[in-house]
Amino acid sequence: MFKRSVNITRIKKNEKTDEKDTVLIESPIDLIVNSEPLVNIICLPSDLKELALGFLFSIGIVNSIENVKEIKVDELTNKINVILHDSIGFNVQNLNLNPVSRVVDTTCGISSPWRDLIKKALDESKNSAEGREDIKVKSDLIFSSIKEMQKHTTLYRETGGCHGAAIFDNEGRLLGCKEDIGRHNAIDKVIGDLLLKKQDFNDVILTSTGRLTGDTVLKAIRAKIPIVVSLSAAVESGIRLAFVYGITLIGFVRGSRMNIYTHSNRIEL
Repeated sequence: MFKRSVNITRIKKNEKTDEKDTVLIESPIDLIVNSEPLVNIICLPSDLKELALGFLFSIGIVNSIENVKEIKVDELTNKINVILHDSIGFNVQNLNLNPVSRVVDTTCGISSPWRDLIKKALDESKNSAEGREDIKVKSDLIFSSIKEMQKHTTLYRETGGCHGAAIFDNEGRLLGCKEDIGRHNAIDKVIGDLLLKKQDFNDVILTSTGRLTGDTVLKAIRAKIPIVVSLSAAVESGIRLAFVYGITLIGFVRGSRMNIYTHSNRIEL
């Protein structure tokens, strides 16, 4: 259960009425890897397998579902237990995490130790969309993708209390769409969804309802996603990373307008 009905008093046009409203329930979920606690994620307790896999992929611990032997969700204790194949050689003790960094909340994205892990994974694999100048999409496809994402973010429409993220192929077909109270969690969920389906990220488009921060762009870089699009604004850290790693970053996609911050050559009229 991740939503419930509450009593509210609504004021509208100088009238006060007692009504029912639906609110979302966030929960702390423990992600345990190889029987060792890794992180506590404050999230919407849905699509937890996808969240776990997407998070582990984003920070560079796994590269595909093939690295994972088992994922089990225990809804009674709010735990996700992940067992990796021995070939991964993962040891949580090597991460040097402090108590603060072991909590990922819904407001700030990811803390420095996790960000450093992602950057290390990028350095080792040289992930980049740079040089993929052959990828071209029409602006109409960007507009339609955002509209399609909005159709599938039903919790946002019902409550206004969460973010959505979706992935489309370069012909505009929806490959996956997920929601969460945290914008970064929603992205991890939709990335994990594609990993579970064993679909690659070649030439896909990531859409989001949230701000395009450095944390958001790092997740896209890790997945080699060349185009990242949002209803909201980009901030400097996201723009800088997108420029360096060859990602087309697009914000404020609303109606028939958009702001392209980096590598606009991929978008055709």
